[in-house]
Amino acid sequence: MLVHILKSKIHRAAVTAANVAYEGSMSIDLDLMEKVGLLPYEKILCSNMANAARFETYAIPGKRGTNEIVLNGAAAHLGKPGDRLTIMSFTELEVAEAGNWAPRVIVLGEGNQIINERGI
Repeated sequence: MLVHILKSKIHRAAVTAANVAYEGSMSIDLDLMEKVGLLPYEKILCSNMANAARFETYAIPGKRGTNEIVLNGAAAHLGKPGDRLTIMSFTELEVAEAGNWAPRVIVLGEGNQIINERGI
């Protein structure tokens, strides 16, 4: 039997911009994506700590070293610069594998700098 389990999490990511005119998705600094093993165009689930909005989209690589987290397209209506997000991706594992699984998690602070990491 397969179970859905947390694969990657970027916690307390501050939105740096919102662009309604863009086709869709969320731009995330490629360094942050790679740190948690998030792939370009991978489906993500996001929750906004400021307004409780939850939405699905996909991650697109942002410019390295910018610490950008940009809401694009319709998602731009679900947050504003400064809002803190939790960005998650999931995987499927056999139940036997799930007991030893550890997701890759980073917690961000001021300027979207990494202040804590687990499972990395």
